[in-house]
Amino acid sequence: MDKELRRAIIVDHYQNPMNKGLLDDASYLRANTNNESCIDNITVIAKIIDGKFKDIRFDGEACAISTSATSIMIHLCLGKTVEEVEELMREYEKMLNEEAYNQEVLEELVVYEDIYMQPNRKKCAYLPFDSLKKIIEQYKKRG
Repeated sequence: MDKELRRAIIVDHYQNPMNKGLLDDASYLRANTNNESCIDNITVIAKIIDGKFKDIRFDGEACAISTSATSIMIHLCLGKTVEEVEELMREYEKMLNEEAYNQEVLEELVVYEDIYMQPNRKKCAYLPFDSLKKIIEQYKKRG
């Protein structure tokens, strides 16, 4: 993906994030993650029904990388099963760690494929997935 397209996607998801704003609904699982090295502090809520992500929302204060990564994550995870989301997270983590990964699984998340060049930004790019991991753990504990 060319650098200008990558930048345009990140800026668009930062300026127009998907599903921003939390709901006060006890049926949603909730997780908060922050990054001590910058302003990032994101709360993600999700409704999982019959093993599928039916709704995901977020709010908080975060940099362009965290905000855009959260928006793209939401876009890609809605309607997917927990197992599909876990596969997406594994592939994303591989990409961020400069390991071989499945580009098709990641779709738009490949915009962060060069983030390894800025090691301090890796945490920003992975922050929403930290929250999603916590949500999946809660879901699995509920059985």
